[in-house]
Amino acid sequence: MTGLDETFWVETLGCPKNQVDSDKLTGRFVANGMTPALDSSSADLVVVNTCAFIESARQESIDTTLALVDARREGARVVVTGCMAERYGTELADALPEVDLVAGFGRDLTDGTGGRQSSSRRLIPVVAAPLPDFDLLNLPRPPAAAPWAYVKIAEGCDRACGFCAIPSFRGPQRSRTVSSILDEVDALGAKEVVLVAQDLASYGRDQGVGERSIEMLVQSVAERVPRVRLLYLYPSDLNDGLIDVILATGLPYFDLSLQHVSRPLLRRMRRWGSGDRFQDRIEAIRAREPHAAFRSNFIVGYPGETEADHDQLLDFVEAAQLDWCGFFPFSPEAGTYAADLDEHVESGLIHDRLAELGELQDSITAARSDRWIGRDAEVLVDAVGVARTYREAPEIDGVVSVPDSLTVGEFHRVRITGASGPDLLAESIP
Repeated sequence: MTGLDETFWVETLGCPKNQVDSDKLTGRFVANGMTPALDSSSADLVVVNTCAFIESARQESIDTTLALVDARREGARVVVTGCMAERYGTELADALPEVDLVAGFGRDLTDGTGGRQSSSRRLIPVVAAPLPDFDLLNLPRPPAAAPWAYVKIAEGCDRACGFCAIPSFRGPQRSRTVSSILDEVDALGAKEVVLVAQDLASYGRDQGVGERSIEMLVQSVAERVPRVRLLYLYPSDLNDGLIDVILATGLPYFDLSLQHVSRPLLRRMRRWGSGDRFQDRIEAIRAREPHAAFRSNFIVGYPGETEADHDQLLDFVEAAQLDWCGFFPFSPEAGTYAADLDEHVESGLIHDRLAELGELQDSITAARSDRWIGRDAEVLVDAVGVARTYREAPEIDGVVSVPDSLTVGEFHRVRITGASGPDLLAESIP
């Protein structure tokens, strides 16, 4: 890319890891002389960073792209990148003749033309190069725009979960060096850093035989910022050492990637664990830190899920009393082990099971929020009137409504005065 007096807009879909990629693309555009636009309709270049995890995410990516195409100003270019571009490549390019470029990870999103194309639109399929034009994982990024920031510590995944296609297009795990991560943390200037990766607890394993350095990394980040949060922990890697380190940071938040609790179904998912093992681990953490917060996600309707499996999951949700929980319908992904499994669960039954689980968890989440009424807490104010305690991860959990007078970007002591579903209400402490 060359320096340009042009404007750009990056639309991000999907998980926090995609947001990090978008931040790094933004940094690259700015470094090359481009300016962020006020909105997509006024930008010279519109980039859609897509998600391809499940069918609903893919449909959202396509719908969003078409909406941005319709809203773009005359002469503006629309580029599709991210997981859908990497996974589907030319197929996606053929399906979206309205866009100017479909480009995979680490490709030049201006197509090497300095961002300019002829007035007649043309489609450029995804570049089939063996290596990226630049290293997106280690690309510099601008300072955090909010008091918190995601930091991606690794790319790819070495696991073979039956339902997941991510390793097929993100590749094997590739951990960043500790020094590069810490440099990024320092440059962001955030008060809370949220570490993310496809398989977070396996950080560093690819850098040496049997090496596990996530604990050391968390400790190092905690020395630089007041809050360190970890998202997506594979349960078998949540050992006592890692638990000790998380608790020592003062932010006892555990986001556990459980997916189900039926042992036979987990084996069919090619996953480790069982409901009893998960419950034992949660109870052990609560014994050490009674106020620890827990989040997890579960797949509903995986091929072979019986009514007994569903009842077991209901029982676990009731017993575990997780603060936050998401339930998602099984989505068959081409090329995965689960795509060819038999014993499919009827869509109507999946819908009923999702509704039953969601209703149960909503009541649990509300009850656990109610328990905070009357207590004092430290909050980080993210925006005017909006804050979070340690138990709310940004963008995915509830929030705390606070007085507008509290300074954005700072920590404040407040008293919780009420709750509304997942959200809390608070007042200043004189």
